[in-house]
Amino acid sequence: MAGYVEKSGLKVDSLLVDFIEKEALPGTKVDPTRFWLGLALYVAHFAPRNRAFLAIRDNLQTQIDDWHRVHGPVANNPAAYQAFLREIGYVVREPEDFSIETTGLDPEISQICGPQLVVPVSNARYALNAANARWGSLFDALYGTDAISQEGALAPDKGYNPERGAAVFARAAEFLDEAFPLASGSHGDVTSYALDYANGMCGLVIDGGSKQLADPSQFVGYRQVGEELVLLLKHNGLHVEINVDRANPIGKTHKAGVADIVVESAVTTIQDCEDSVAAVDAADKVAVYRNWLGLMNGTLEETFEKGGKTITRRLNADRAYTALNGATLTLKGRSLLLVRNVGHLMTTKAILDQDGQEIGEGLMDAVVTTLCALHDKTNSATGAIYIVKPKMHGPDEVQFSCDIFGGVEKLLGLADNTIKIGIMDEERRTSANLKACIHAARHRVFFINTGFLDRTGDEIHTSMEAGPVLRKDDIKAEKWIAAYEDRNVLIGLACGFSGKAQIGKGMWAKPDAMAEMLKAKIGHPRSGANTAWVPSPTAATLHALHYHEVNVFEAQKRRHNEATPGLDVLFSMPVLDPSTLSREEIERELENNSQGILGYVVRWVQQGVGVSKVPDINNVGLMEDRATCRISSQAIANWLRHGVVSKDEVVSTFERMAAVVDEQNAGDPIYRPMAGNFQSIAFLAALDLALHGAEQPSGYTEPILHKRRLQVKARDAARA
Repeated sequence: MAGYVEKSGLKVDSLLVDFIEKEALPGTKVDPTRFWLGLALYVAHFAPRNRAFLAIRDNLQTQIDDWHRVHGPVANNPAAYQAFLREIGYVVREPEDFSIETTGLDPEISQICGPQLVVPVSNARYALNAANARWGSLFDALYGTDAISQEGALAPDKGYNPERGAAVFARAAEFLDEAFPLASGSHGDVTSYALDYANGMCGLVIDGGSKQLADPSQFVGYRQVGEELVLLLKHNGLHVEINVDRANPIGKTHKAGVADIVVESAVTTIQDCEDSVAAVDAADKVAVYRNWLGLMNGTLEETFEKGGKTITRRLNADRAYTALNGATLTLKGRSLLLVRNVGHLMTTKAILDQDGQEIGEGLMDAVVTTLCALHDKTNSATGAIYIVKPKMHGPDEVQFSCDIFGGVEKLLGLADNTIKIGIMDEERRTSANLKACIHAARHRVFFINTGFLDRTGDEIHTSMEAGPVLRKDDIKAEKWIAAYEDRNVLIGLACGFSGKAQIGKGMWAKPDAMAEMLKAKIGHPRSGANTAWVPSPTAATLHALHYHEVNVFEAQKRRHNEATPGLDVLFSMPVLDPSTLSREEIERELENNSQGILGYVVRWVQQGVGVSKVPDINNVGLMEDRATCRISSQAIANWLRHGVVSKDEVVSTFERMAAVVDEQNAGDPIYRPMAGNFQSIAFLAALDLALHGAEQPSGYTEPILHKRRLQVKARDAARA
């Protein structure tokens, strides 16, 4: 069993010491003795401040709870509510107009608009898949999902369905016609693509010269090996390959010999240490850090079985082409990688300070993920280190994060503002003070992003005493959500983000519903968002089509002078009149929330799986992480607090839904059933989130999940 090693007055878990001294520090210019001394000074300076900010959160929440107990919901007196929030310092004065001053950002952040993946860095296979999702097969994405109807003659088969293939060809041609139109006619009618050389330049010849691109400058390069020809096109900053190969099994069936269309897809990827990861001790954290280090130095690989074959996955190489003038043209083969640290709340036993107290896990993340990023070989062209910082409450906490990053730069000998900060606009105090938050980070901010899931969980918890909350699906239609999304874009534009930094939107949570995603998610680029989250590389390839359909920078210009919704609408979520719901509707909502919590928590606690595709009560697979779990647990806690449901009803519903979740996991050989075993650690963890959700700090799920996961790990270790 690992123990502690004393380092400059700190007690550091030996597993972390070994990782830092044997893996992370070698190859850098950072001396180990200087590192540990600097870390001790860093902890001594920032750990007390971290604890103080958490106490401020609790104090503000207590005052808000007391206000609601006296005055009821916000709607009773909106003006008095806002005055109260200003009086207690929850809402601060907005700064004068300004533009962000961040420099040294990569083009994927400032100039290229496209999809963004979020992936648990703890899973090497997923982390590599996401990093390699910069390029994706459009034919595969269309053929393998419901983006093309799966009914009747178009239904997928065990073998290749030529009718479905023809539908894929037709839809792909529609995309080419939209993004790369011909001067006349359609790509769907083209019978040949070829090259022509004249005056030292290469040109694209379509149908023997009878057709041409409406904008010939969109053809920017090519690659040719034997009879295989790759044509490189560019539109709205994104590249697309037309792969022509008549010897290919797919190319043989296409009239122009097109074997695939490869789309530049996940331009950026967040390698996540937070909501999609279950890392509760030093061993877990070292595994997370080791994968991030492997991504930075290019050594990460994973071997696995797929389709009866052993596959080893590594980071993709860059893609080489010949430019039209004969020069070599190289494009990145991987997403630009960002890393999401944890927030300010949780502490870690991996490092104890000079007084023997656990330090903030976010403090450790900032140091170690940055140390690993010193090994970057191919990620950032500018030497920037991109850290997404979640769950910050207001501008003082944003400033604290910037101070932390400054401390890390000093510790590791980096230039000021090398570390860039991504602000997750997912807590209400940040939403209400977004301009001030951006101002606090104006020298290093690279990204703001709305997170509807955590944002809703925080809304419920902050207004816990106001009254019963609406049903989850009803909340989505509330005007405060639209105001929140609009404020994020419009404030970002007013602060000079266009052409400098990312404005992002949240996750598509239905990984199997690609047809629905294609209809709905185009709203994100139309809103002026540079990027939006998708749940898989396939989804990234399909969502990339939206950034060809919409020129985001033009959308931002159209929105730049729109009026920003005020705080009155941002704080406008109403309370529920329970009498408007039948008992059946209440039971259904309780069942849906309970089932979602159980389905997610059982794998988190039993197996350490931080993100899962969990079937909902209608058997629709949904991506679940701690943010979705936060909403469901807070919703039940709120209804329990206001008597919409009783404790006995909650417990009996959880017991009943445990059997449903057991059945959904019947194919998992290491799953341990909960039904009939209601003292199991996983079941108690899920029930705790509902019964004790109102008391959890900011409604977060981490304290309960970490406690219960550690119990499972201790039990399993004792049995081994």
